[in-house]
Amino acid sequence: MVIALLAAASPYSRADIALVLGIALGILGITAWTKQCKTVSKWLIQACVVLLGFRLDLSDLAKSAGSGVALAIGTIVGAIIIGLLLGKLLRTGREISTLITSGTAICGGSAIVAIGAAIGASSSSMAVATGAIFILNAIGLWTLPAIGHAIGLTDIQFGQWAGIALHDIASVAGASNAYGAEAYETATVVKLTRVIWITPLALLAGKFCIDASRAGTKSPFPWFIPCFLAASGVRTLFPQLEEQEANIRFISGIGFQAALFLIGTGLTRSALQAVGIRAIAQATILWIIVASASLYAIWLIG
Repeated sequence: MVIALLAAASPYSRADIALVLGIALGILGITAWTKQCKTVSKWLIQACVVLLGFRLDLSDLAKSAGSGVALAIGTIVGAIIIGLLLGKLLRTGREISTLITSGTAICGGSAIVAIGAAIGASSSSMAVATGAIFILNAIGLWTLPAIGHAIGLTDIQFGQWAGIALHDIASVAGASNAYGAEAYETATVVKLTRVIWITPLALLAGKFCIDASRAGTKSPFPWFIPCFLAASGVRTLFPQLEEQEANIRFISGIGFQAALFLIGTGLTRSALQAVGIRAIAQATILWIIVASASLYAIWLIG
């Protein structure tokens, strides 16, 4: 497994190859240190996000975030409303439906963990929701760049779309990095503006949770967001860091590939079996609606 990790994270690999290799080992059962891999991948993703802050000064960051705030709010609110309605129609179950909706609307596994903690969700519900989201996230990593090239999206347009339509930060980085440098930066900013919504959404979910007696666990705060802003502040104060942009991008890219490999190893046979047909149906329909609507909005904006 260590050799496979080194191969997946090498400069000769790519994000999609790293993910496929991890999934293959997970399904074949050739994995070890499952719990540790999950923890390492989480911290690795967050560290790479913070590292990206050194590439963006605060003025560029504010401009990018401000230009897409309306699209972020619209897609998040829309995804939440449609997702909860789909959950009722498909009778997925309020707990699983809330987790799938949160993961699709904001940022995949990170949102599921935060919202799950806020509502006191069972470990089985969180596993089912994470499994459904993960399968679609893997599909999106391969399909979105192909669609983007086929319809002629610019780097900025694809970055905006990937930041909304792909669930997790690692896949957003992997897909956009393969598309182009400008797509990479745009997608990262778009996704981070969505991650900020984890905390208010977790507070609302905790207030209206199914079983208040099971709640009470404080949802985790996304500390990597202020750390990312601090890194961007350092970049603003020391513009000479621009000379290191190529090295920063290279290191963060390797980190995201390693994280995708470790995430892929978590898709075991038992995890696949836990994903119910109703859950995967809700996640798939909601994802298609969000991806299609956001692509149309981005195309209209130009």
